[in-house]
Amino acid sequence: MNETTTENTNRPFWQRIPLALQIVIALILAVALGIALGAGHPNPTNKAFIENLAIPSELVLKALRALATPLIFVAVLHTLMTTHIPGTVGRRLAVLLITNTTVAILIGLLVANVLRPGTWRHFSAPGSTTLTKQNLDPWGLIKDAVPEAILQPLVNNDVLQLIVVALSFGIVLRAIKSEQEAQGRTGYRPIEEVIGILFEAVVRILTWVIALVPLAVFGIVGKTVAEQGFEPFKSLGAFVIAVLLGLTLQACYYLLRVKFGSWVKPINFLRGGSDAFLTAFSTDSSTATMPVTFRVLQEKIGLRESSASLGALVGTNFNNDGTALYEAMSALFISQVLGLHLNLGQQFVVILTSIFASVGAAGIPEAGLVTMTLVFTSVGLPTQYIALLLTVDWFLDRSRTVINVMGDMTVSSLLDGKTPHRYGSEE
Repeated sequence: MNETTTENTNRPFWQRIPLALQIVIALILAVALGIALGAGHPNPTNKAFIENLAIPSELVLKALRALATPLIFVAVLHTLMTTHIPGTVGRRLAVLLITNTTVAILIGLLVANVLRPGTWRHFSAPGSTTLTKQNLDPWGLIKDAVPEAILQPLVNNDVLQLIVVALSFGIVLRAIKSEQEAQGRTGYRPIEEVIGILFEAVVRILTWVIALVPLAVFGIVGKTVAEQGFEPFKSLGAFVIAVLLGLTLQACYYLLRVKFGSWVKPINFLRGGSDAFLTAFSTDSSTATMPVTFRVLQEKIGLRESSASLGALVGTNFNNDGTALYEAMSALFISQVLGLHLNLGQQFVVILTSIFASVGAAGIPEAGLVTMTLVFTSVGLPTQYIALLLTVDWFLDRSRTVINVMGDMTVSSLLDGKTPHRYGSEE
C-alpha cells in the first residue's frame, strides 16, 4: 500500500488527474481556443495552425488502428486459454452471453435507424470512401472469412478472417490444455504464459495511447470549433441522447430477464447492485469493478458463489453488451453523418464484428475506441471520423461500462435459477 502511494506521489501532476477530468479540461481549453481562432470564421493567416491541430488525433487513431487486430487476436486466445467454464453450465452461459450481446446490438441498430441522429448534421465523405458492399449471402461470408494466409488478417485488418483465425487457434489450444491437464502434463503452460504476457503488453501499450486522448480531443475540438463553429456538435448531442436511450432499453431488457428468469426481484437487483454500478461509472473499468460486482452478488443480492463467479469473473471477459451496442450505433451514426447508407447486409456484418470486437475490448477506459476501428473497417467507413466521437466518448464510455457490469450481474442471476438457495436471501 505504501509503495503504491509513493509511486502515485512520484508521478507527474497531470498523470494523477483522472482521465475523464483531463478530457473535460481539454474540451474547455479547446472551445476557448476555437473561439479565439474565429469560431467558424477563421483568419486565413491561421489556416496552417488550425490544420495542424488535428495531428494529435490523427496519430492517436493511427495507433488505435495498429493495436486493434493484435488486441482482439491475443484477447480471444487469452480468454479461451485462461477461462474455466464447467461443461453443462458453460453451454448455458455461452447461450446467455451471445443472446444478451446480440440483443444489445439489435437495440442499438434499432434506435440508430429510428432516431437517425447523424442526419442532424452532414459532412462530406472523403473522396476515397467506398462502403464495402455486403448482401445477405451466408455462403459468400463463409468464403470471405477464410484467409489465404494465417497472418493476412493481421496485415489487412480483416475482422471476419481475424475472428476465424483467433477462434481456431484458441479452441485448439484450449483442447490441448484440457487433454494435457487430464494426463497430468504441463507442456501447455509456456504457451499460456506467452499469450498472457503478450496480452498484458498490448494492453499496456494501449494505456499509453489512451493517455494521449485528451491531447487528441483538444486538437480535434479546437480545429472543428475554429473552422465550423458549434454547428457540427448538434448531431453529437443527438447521438449522446440516442446512445443513452439504447443503453436504457438494454437495462430494461436485463430487468425483464431477471424478473422472469430468476428468483431475484428487479428492485432488489438494482438496490443490491448500486455499489457495483457506481464503481463502474466512477472507475470506467469493468475489470476494476469486478471484485465489487462479485461481492454484491453474494452479500447483497444473495446468489450462490458459483453463479456469482461465472457472471462476474467470466462475464467480464466475454460480456461487454454496452460496448457492442455503442460500436454498432457509432457505425450507423458516422454513416448517417457522411450521408452514406448501410444496407441490411452491411448491418449484419456490423452485428458480427461488434460481437467479437466487444470480446476484445479490454476492461480499461476507452478501450472500445480500439475495437471500433475494426467495426468501421469491416464496412469501409473512414476511421478518421472516430475522432468526432472522442469529444463525447469519455462520458458514454462510463455509461456503457455500467451496462457491461449490469449484464454480468444479469447472467449471474439467471444462472442461479428461480429458487433462492437460502432463506431470506430475497430480503
